[in-house]
Amino acid sequence: MHWYEDDDLWVGFADVMFPPSRAEEAERLTATSPLFEFADGAKVLDLACGPAIHVVPLARKGADVTGVDLSPAMLERAREACESAGVAAKLIQADMLEYVEPGAYDLIVNMYTSFGYFTEPGDNLTVLRNAYSSLAPGGRLLIDVLGKEVLAGWVGRPKAVDIDGGTVFMRDTILDDWTRLETEWTLVRDGAAKQASILSFLYSAAELKALFETVGFTGVECFGDFDGSPYDNHARRLIVRGERAG
Repeated sequence: MHWYEDDDLWVGFADVMFPPSRAEEAERLTATSPLFEFADGAKVLDLACGPAIHVVPLARKGADVTGVDLSPAMLERAREACESAGVAAKLIQADMLEYVEPGAYDLIVNMYTSFGYFTEPGDNLTVLRNAYSSLAPGGRLLIDVLGKEVLAGWVGRPKAVDIDGGTVFMRDTILDDWTRLETEWTLVRDGAAKQASILSFLYSAAELKALFETVGFTGVECFGDFDGSPYDNHARRLIVRGERAG
């Protein structure tokens, strides 16, 4: 089983991955970021949607939202979040390697470094091809990851994050000549320790932009934050956006 197929990981470390502050940030960014602009009623796909962190504010903003995720546990949390917020969204259990809805969406978003999960580089390219095929002409794909250039500024320093009733210790390791990142988490809570290891591909801005263009995206742009600022030495994230030609 690949790490991302393990529901115990998503449930056991949900407090780390999806704290309340992340939902608050998603609400703010969805409302204010120029990268989240869309027409009322636009069809929006949140690919690897998790517990609906962005699905809920996207629906509140007037989008016709679909959330796709592989994890049954995360989709159940997404349903609960949508019901609690009083918003409607279609939620689908599917593998991003296989999910395609030809021409169905005006905007596809993939948030919080949910791209690069697959061991074979060609599989990650398949995810981009699937997204391209699923966009209507003129539709856009927005991918948010930690770029190599950003990561290089702080990677390698162990971190400890306090969560409800416990602490998570995190350690990052660069592998294979800066092409992969292994993140090891140890959750200590109630006198017990739980461990998880996450392995993903790393991309620079130039590398991810080139993948977009290989698939056929046009007007590909790189941003350093959701305010649309440039990807430079002040960048907090690597956000890449491309458009399907009309």
